[in-house]
Amino acid sequence: AVKVLNLLFEGASKSFDIECTVMRQIRHRNLVKVIASCSSRDFKASVLQYMPLGGLEVYLDSDGHHLNLVQRLDIMIDVACALEYLHHGYSENMTAYVSDFGIVKILVGQNYSTLTATLGTTGYIAP
Repeated sequence: AVKVLNLLFEGASKSFDIECTVMRQIRHRNLVKVIASCSSRDFKASVLQYMPLGGLEVYLDSDGHHLNLVQRLDIMIDVACALEYLHHGYSENMTAYVSDFGIVKILVGQNYSTLTATLGTTGYIAP
């Protein structure tokens, strides 16, 4: 998957650079991996691990896809493990992965100002 940054958002360029630096340092089985990034003055994008089954919203908000209780619990545990790792550590089978999670704000904290009401990378927020 390719994420292209909208450079019209104030602070988007700095947010992108910090997020790329941080995401290169973290490793966890439930965090989407950054394959590569491209950063120039006029264009910034990152290439992320492809998720062949798509996003979780497809399975939670769709009439055509149903998850049983065990699958839902497995997903909740996967997400909880990824979030626990982000808060406490650095170093096709329905396994949940966390991506686009505002890691800049989580790891850099109040020394860097991103968004105050919505977590996520500036310029990537879904409508």
